Amino acid sequence: MSDGKCTHCGHQGLEPGFLADHQQPGFGVWVEGELERGIFGGAKLMGRPKWPVEAHRCPQCYHLELFTSREL
Repeated sequence: MSDGKCTHCGHQGLEPGFLADHQQPGFGVWVEGELERGIFGGAKLMGRPKWPVEAHRCPQCYHLELFTSREL
């Protein structure tokens, strides 16, 4: 994806990265469906499909492009 084009400014060449999340070790995830909260206020995640989020940043305008690639 480093050869991708920024959808905001059109700059060619995005920098790879990721979204850190303290709930998942090392990366953020996209969870399918509407947000449902459990009894302690956190999001219900058990049994729901999840995909790791890849974040690519434009070095020119700093816009982030987010992608998912496969289910965990």
